[in-house]
Amino acid sequence: MELTESLLLKNADDVFAKMVALKARGVDFSLDDFGTGYSSLSYLKRLSLDQLKINQSFVCDVLTVASDAAIARAVIALGKSLGLGVIAEGVETLGQRNFLAKNGCAAYRGYFFSRPLPLREFEAFVCRH
Repeated sequence: MELTESLLLKNADDVFAKMVALKARGVDFSLDDFGTGYSSLSYLKRLSLDQLKINQSFVCDVLTVASDAAIARAVIALGKSLGLGVIAEGVETLGQRNFLAKNGCAAYRGYFFSRPLPLREFEAFVCRH
């Protein structure tokens, strides 16, 4: 389940309590678009997260803008040091995927792999790959 920073800002204590209850039932959590809003590192300490997501705004120019590359590497390193998975969204080229993989990100989503598909086409896609 993905959480957004805006959700955390509205009622953090209530969200934290609900997360604990859901985690006990086997639900995993990813923090969507980490670093694009008012991220607080204290959230990472308090939340029962399993994964951080690198926003597509950083992934888009990861090969051409040094600060975007640095942010992507920092999110990957932070996730790894906290024992969290890291997923990159908006991966559209092999170069982006290779950069992310080289820097330790092993999960991706984006048009490089497939556009959104109706359920039947998705099932066929999964069977082919």
